[in-house]
Amino acid sequence: MDWELIPINPCERVKPPRVPAGRVRYLQPTELRAVLEACPQRLRPIVAVLAFTGMRRSELLGLRWLDVDRHGGRILLPQTKNGDGRTVWLNALASQTLDSVPRNGARPTDRVSPASQHVSPENVSLAFLRVCRRVGIADFRLHDLRHTGASWLRMQGADIHTFAQLLGHKDLRMAARYQHLSPTYLQAAVKGLDTAFGPELAKLPVLEGRTEGDAADSGQGTGHAVVTIEPINRYNQS
Repeated sequence: MDWELIPINPCERVKPPRVPAGRVRYLQPTELRAVLEACPQRLRPIVAVLAFTGMRRSELLGLRWLDVDRHGGRILLPQTKNGDGRTVWLNALASQTLDSVPRNGARPTDRVSPASQHVSPENVSLAFLRVCRRVGIADFRLHDLRHTGASWLRMQGADIHTFAQLLGHKDLRMAARYQHLSPTYLQAAVKGLDTAFGPELAKLPVLEGRTEGDAADSGQGTGHAVVTIEPINRYNQS
């Protein structure tokens, strides 16, 4: 096409393959506590801040003390994966974790987690994987801590726009990956309809229908009353 050797693009109507859904895996609070308790001392603050803020590994390992605004309760990242700076707001758990990291006379330009033989992107991820295996948590990577923070943030009621801003997502489609929710949360959410419909529908008389025993006889026992709705005969004039 660029060389003008053919008049049309033969692939113009070819549909691209569907992009698979992104991986989303998160820990329950009890699992996260077990992981943190099993972490070596140098690894624990890294794991904790990643889970409590939803930061990326590269953002945290490149974090400098001058980027941490404790009085404002935030971290100011000059540049992120998207190429722009962003603000990471700190909750109490993240603030306590950062306060527990010894500074040992560090300068403002020094990193919160100084690079060393043990503190490198690859070694941190590997050490974390070993911790997970030690406590019996399978198929969980360091980056999944970001999913953990993101998932629980969403389950606590953060709307998708606020959620995307906190996680640094420019595209809402990325934030939509985290709209999966735990079954327990979904069950509690749908019970909100009881509050919405309850006052009015509670006034209705009990509908007459088959009971649990009748349904069991037909092999359809569900523990609920089965309501039988008779079809309307449009030709019946009596």
